[in-house]
Amino acid sequence: MRQLITHFTDDDLYKFTMCCAVIDNYPRTQVKYIFNDRSNTVYPPGFAEMVMEQIKMLESVVITEEEIAFMRRKCYYIPVWFYSFLKGFRYNSKLAKVWQDESYHLHIEFEGYWSETILLEVKVLAIVSELYYIVTGKAHDLDYKEYYHKSAEKARRLIGAGCYFSDMGTRRRASYAAQDTAIRAMKECHAEWNGRFVGTSNVHFAMKYDLTPIGTMAHEFVCAIAGMYGPLMANHIAMSKWAGTYRGALGTYLYDTYGWRIFSLNFSEDYANLFKGLRVDSGDNFHELDMITDKYRSLNINPSTKQIIFSNGLDVDEAIEIQDYARNKCIPSFGIGTHFTNDFHGIKPMNIVIKLISVKITESWSFYSPTCKLSEDKGKYTGDIDTVRRFLEILQLPE
Repeated sequence: MRQLITHFTDDDLYKFTMCCAVIDNYPRTQVKYIFNDRSNTVYPPGFAEMVMEQIKMLESVVITEEEIAFMRRKCYYIPVWFYSFLKGFRYNSKLAKVWQDESYHLHIEFEGYWSETILLEVKVLAIVSELYYIVTGKAHDLDYKEYYHKSAEKARRLIGAGCYFSDMGTRRRASYAAQDTAIRAMKECHAEWNGRFVGTSNVHFAMKYDLTPIGTMAHEFVCAIAGMYGPLMANHIAMSKWAGTYRGALGTYLYDTYGWRIFSLNFSEDYANLFKGLRVDSGDNFHELDMITDKYRSLNINPSTKQIIFSNGLDVDEAIEIQDYARNKCIPSFGIGTHFTNDFHGIKPMNIVIKLISVKITESWSFYSPTCKLSEDKGKYTGDIDTVRRFLEILQLPE
């Protein structure tokens, strides 16, 4: 089978920025990840072996000088030493286990040093998604010419509504070609209105189309810290470590790992001023925005100066509705994923994730500490039931 991932930077920017922060702050930390298919998909026999074959193929994928030059130019905030690490980085298939159970459900686990495993997640999810459509024959039904026009129309509508938006669809794309087609269509959309297609989270496509790579961090960073030190101060520690690594270029903070309440208690005036803004990835978008703006005002910060990125499984209609509500309250921006890269007629997007579930501070510890993600939507909770209940109790949240 042909190799699906052939570019080192065919990955989301936040994996690289987090990897850098991990090496800087937690170089000896070890972690475990597990795959979760929320749709409980039954995969074809032998699918696990094909996924493993693709992971082994990643061992031949190395960063190029051209990719490093692009990242140094566009991602100026990443310390120069990190590119020396990337030059020597090699994917290790031995860190991954892939199998199917008797019902042909798919299982994937990663275990190893955090700095070594962190760059597997997005690539493996993209592999699983594209491979599934290939093996089931659905890839033959993907009409890329029609998809170009469909994507261009989405861009025209968003730009016409004044939306600033980016692609965040690598993880569950229908294929490499689908993401390529969507980004090319949006890049070539020359609608003369107030909105703008500002970039993509995928560093490879940002380089291909001379766009800005978009992204800061994922829940994973806060989850690991919570596993090591507990959820009450996890956001505070995460913000502190991020500030130490990136100095003034902190980007937007993803606040909802354990819900708004505990984050708000950790979000002091210094961090509110340091971070460019916040990202809304769960809950009711309008209610979350109102809480955010109220918090900024309580800190004597004008919320209209802060960027709020909305990324909670949005489509074009939802983004336009939020834009109308938020335009005078903050600087709204939108990160749209699956709706951009897997919106073909007759194709059901996969609902798959890979999440960090346990952590140990150094390799000398004899045990892992479990962790979880709670967010503002119970449907997005990850982790085993006992850990979720324990974290809810610690945070004094209802089950």
